[in-house]
Amino acid sequence: MTDAQRLAGALNALVKDPQFSFVKARAAARGDGHVDWPATKALNEDFNADVDGCESFAMNDGSTCEWLSGQVKYRAR
Repeated sequence: MTDAQRLAGALNALVKDPQFSFVKARAAARGDGHVDWPATKALNEDFNADVDGCESFAMNDGSTCEWLSGQVKYRAR
């Protein structure tokens, strides 16, 4: 859970930027060595940036950094 909390904190800081985008969130997550990319790909199999806004990220410790589109923020789960 610590990995997801750390990434959620970093991504939520980016969300406040008026230039924030899905691409910037993904780039920031790529810099985090705790993201489980195969599991993230499976988690976001039906991801559509136009509908979903941003994708969620699966972490190596089994937790998830989840995008809450209605609240426009990330949450560790």
